[in-house]
Amino acid sequence: MLQQRDDRYKIVLNDVIGLLETARRAAARSVNNIMTAVYWYVGRRIVEEEQGGKQRAEYGKELIARLSRDLSAKFGRGFSPDNLESMRLFYNAFPQEYISEKLSRKSQDGVVAPPPSKSETLSRKFNLAEISGVLPLSWSHYVRLVRGARSQQALDFYHREALRGGWNVRQLNRQINSQFYERTALSRNKKELLRKGQIKHYDDTITPEEEIKNPLVLEFLGLKDNAV
Repeated sequence: MLQQRDDRYKIVLNDVIGLLETARRAAARSVNNIMTAVYWYVGRRIVEEEQGGKQRAEYGKELIARLSRDLSAKFGRGFSPDNLESMRLFYNAFPQEYISEKLSRKSQDGVVAPPPSKSETLSRKFNLAEISGVLPLSWSHYVRLVRGARSQQALDFYHREALRGGWNVRQLNRQINSQFYERTALSRNKKELLRKGQIKHYDDTITPEEEIKNPLVLEFLGLKDNAV
């Protein structure tokens, strides 16, 4: 009888652990979706303001420095000049035209919609859900992409493969470090190399605790590292 109770308890315990781990992953994904969309907008504002400056490069540096100082004073960590520069690079890699084109090709009945005109593209405003729907990877992914990919072509490749294979950021980091894009471009058997690229390594796993304690997530929420 005691053994049966222990066995049943273990089943209950494992069920609850599984539920909590799933919930933590979902919470981390939800925060990351919002964070990615918000930082895309921040990057857009920086780029738009830069384009209005007479001396673009110097004005851009000054703008990022002032934003970093004022945003850090109000919101704390997460708005260093390097992070703001990542947001600027993020928008440049996935500009408004990219979002418009992707959204124009989405429809409930599967019919491909015609791309918007240039005037529609430039005037279009997006909500956070639209942005995160088109850019569904985490902010950690996009920082690695814009900082690590050597060209727009390489960035597009890693973005596409990460979406196709469901890569977590460790997988993406490993593939960029191993020059997976360059190796695939030179390979005579691209299909086989792409297949192997989707295989997960033993050290690629990220635990739910690591996801929820991601420093970038904690910074966005204004929490300290020991808050969760």
